[in-house]
Amino acid sequence: MADLLVRGVDEALVQALKQRAGTHGRSAEAEHRAILAAALLTPPRRKLSELLASMPDVGRDADFRRPVERAEAADVFG
Repeated sequence: MADLLVRGVDEALVQALKQRAGTHGRSAEAEHRAILAAALLTPPRRKLSELLASMPDVGRDADFRRPVERAEAADVFG
């Protein structure tokens, strides 16, 4: 395994790292490794357009139509 040295880190970040590590019950070094792994090894989030494009084309538009209860517009703020 390789070593990583980070210099010039703001003291507020170091304290936040130590606090977060304590919350998770691990050392600051282990917390640092976990943060790096979560940021760099998790798959990137998909764009909404990609997600929508991947949805199968099933059903008819009429399947998703809202039933009309009355002719006048509903008073949603009343």
